Amino acid sequence: MYQFIRSILFWFDAEQVHYFAMNMLAFFCRIPFARNILKTIFTPKNSELSKEVLGLNFSNPVGLAAGFDKNAKYLYELDTLGFGFVEIGTVTPLPQEGNPKPRLFRLPKDKALINRMGFNNEGAKAAADRVKEFRLKYKSSKLIIGGNIGKNKITPNENAWKDYEICFNELFDAVDYFVVNVSSPNTPGLRDLQQKDSLKKILTHLQTINNSRRKPKPLLLKISPDLNQNDLDDIIDLAMEINLDGLVAANTTISRKNLITSQKEIEKMGAGGLSGKPLAEESTKITEYIYRRSGGKIPIISSGGIFTATDAKEKFDKGASLVQVWTGFIYEGPAIVKKILS
Repeated sequence: MYQFIRSILFWFDAEQVHYFAMNMLAFFCRIPFARNILKTIFTPKNSELSKEVLGLNFSNPVGLAAGFDKNAKYLYELDTLGFGFVEIGTVTPLPQEGNPKPRLFRLPKDKALINRMGFNNEGAKAAADRVKEFRLKYKSSKLIIGGNIGKNKITPNENAWKDYEICFNELFDAVDYFVVNVSSPNTPGLRDLQQKDSLKKILTHLQTINNSRRKPKPLLLKISPDLNQNDLDDIIDLAMEINLDGLVAANTTISRKNLITSQKEIEKMGAGGLSGKPLAEESTKITEYIYRRSGGKIPIISSGGIFTATDAKEKFDKGASLVQVWTGFIYEGPAIVKKILS
């Protein structure tokens, strides 16, 4: 049924369809009997799938990556679909519109997406308020919520640490863990912050704040799949040096290698980060490398090209502690979590 619905939805603008679909889901979830039916259909029942990672109890190890629910508007609905955890954001201190539209494109032949959203979000305070409201209203929910934080486009890189501090403090009482995003290709200059000195300044500052709290929150870093070997080694070494709680591997790629979609179509879509099936092999390689180089000491959330149980199992076999879907959710539909876990 979803394949048929998807074929119709794919006729329309990808970003508009995203909000239309989630708002329709939200409508049905507000009807008690309809929500119960959806929960029965999509929520996995196997309690053996629960897992403790990062000092947190996940009901299952399949989560939704950042970028889907940027403003924490759909936590109730995503909980209904059985996700073990949802990463909101990327949020920035100030609201920003992001890049001009259109900025989200489908590559159906490749089971991929290209996006250049540009951290469009309503700001850290709005996201924090919604998460707190969700916690208050649905106290029985076991959903783990992560906060993916970034810098505003107008903030120069030398002051980026201030933006991360603002987001961290604003979201601290709302989310269960943090992910520092310096690896999106859609904010000019952001990836320069992956250099060891810049990264160390941001992460050590956040760790200092974190450790001053009564109950510190797990702090992770999301990395690019386009890093060269030396930069990747530097990040792994830094993560171990400052006792970072984990790494998320990986963000979208600027590579356009080995795509079935014609070069003409790809050029028409323009710049942006590529996600989906073409990223699967590279994200698995990075996951395996981090695991081996760190001796399994760094928890890894593996993201990139996960559509099926086989895809997820491959990530776990290579050292992932948890996995995240995003593009797979678009192509496989609302049953993706249950299918993977079953």
